[in-house]
Amino acid sequence: MCYNSVVMRKINLIFIAILIMLLGAMPSHAIKIGIITNASRIGVGSSKETSIIDANTNKTVCKIDAMKGYEIIPYKNKMAIRINGKFYQIYSDNVVLKPAKDGFINAKRKWYRGFLMIQNRNNKLTVINNVDLESYIKGVVPSEMPSSWEPEALKAQAIAARSYALANLGKRASMGFDLKDTPEDQAYGGASAETKKTNAAVEETSNLVLTYNYKVVSAYYSASAGGQSINAKDVWGSDLPYIRSVPSFDGNVKKNGHGVGMSQHGANNLAKQGYNAYQILQYFYKNVKFARASEGSS
Repeated sequence: MCYNSVVMRKINLIFIAILIMLLGAMPSHAIKIGIITNASRIGVGSSKETSIIDANTNKTVCKIDAMKGYEIIPYKNKMAIRINGKFYQIYSDNVVLKPAKDGFINAKRKWYRGFLMIQNRNNKLTVINNVDLESYIKGVVPSEMPSSWEPEALKAQAIAARSYALANLGKRASMGFDLKDTPEDQAYGGASAETKKTNAAVEETSNLVLTYNYKVVSAYYSASAGGQSINAKDVWGSDLPYIRSVPSFDGNVKKNGHGVGMSQHGANNLAKQGYNAYQILQYFYKNVKFARASEGSS
């Protein structure tokens, strides 16, 4: 019986490898992450000289110098920016900070890839990081799982986080973005959170997602389930066919989180036992298949 189990695992891994090679590299999605909401003032900056662009007209409002801090406040349904101690009005309620190539932007005392969108919504500021999906996942993995953990657990986390993100695009559309940067959706620390080890886990699983019935799944996970994961129906009242209660391999850790789907502590323990990322995910999510995400995936 053990021999057959090992053989089947090897067959599954060969199938996955062939599938990945056949699909090849696909273009990455862009995703909008809300990093600040309902703010009366914000601080921003950039690693390189950056233009502030009126998103409504696509015209440059002003430029900000590299490695300097600037304050923006809501003003008369538009905005104002403080430069050299003096406020200047920005005649727009929606601006974009897009740094030069390889530049980073700063808000919330963190560095981010991509660019920032700043909006005056009901005389309060919302700050959104518009970033490509893979860069987003690089900021999620080390924010959701310790970078010191097993590489295969980190890879499983990257695939689960990527799947969750794609399955939940538009979840916060009423707020002007896709997802929050908190554990309410997924913790996201931007480029400031990145490490060499977690970036490698993201790059080695580039664009890989979990699917069920040809749709990307909302791959729920939590820190630990306390020994046994929980069916989605028992937590949220509705069933998810790809999630079933299983021993979570984290019995030495007190339950922390909703307990649905993958236990992060369990994933790390399984990795220590020799499971790879694909085996870990197929253990916690039932009857799922791996695919590379393409534009328009849902």
